[in-house]
Amino acid sequence: MADKQLHAVIQIGSKQYLVKAGDKIVTEKLELKEGDKLTVKEVLLTTDGESTKVGSPFVEGASVVLTFTGESKADKVRVAKFKAKSRYRRVMGHRQLESNLTVDAVKL
Repeated sequence: MADKQLHAVIQIGSKQYLVKAGDKIVTEKLELKEGDKLTVKEVLLTTDGESTKVGSPFVEGASVVLTFTGESKADKVRVAKFKAKSRYRRVMGHRQLESNLTVDAVKL
């Protein structure tokens, strides 16, 4: 089992991610400090290349251990308002905060 790569589909918030050990993922902002460990029990699917387990809704006993590596900002989203024939124009930008996580282990 040392040469097999375990993959899992996990759910964080309202989004799903396909992960394996060593992956880096970017999620919506989480209230964690740098270096904190996060264990996700919401595992929807696991596979090792030969067998696949699909949960209903989650796989029993499966978990994924993640390490919080920091926060970053997403790309800027441009928000513009405009009204015709009245010289009204407003442009604003927004950058959402994101959490960076590293996958430590996928456990069955």
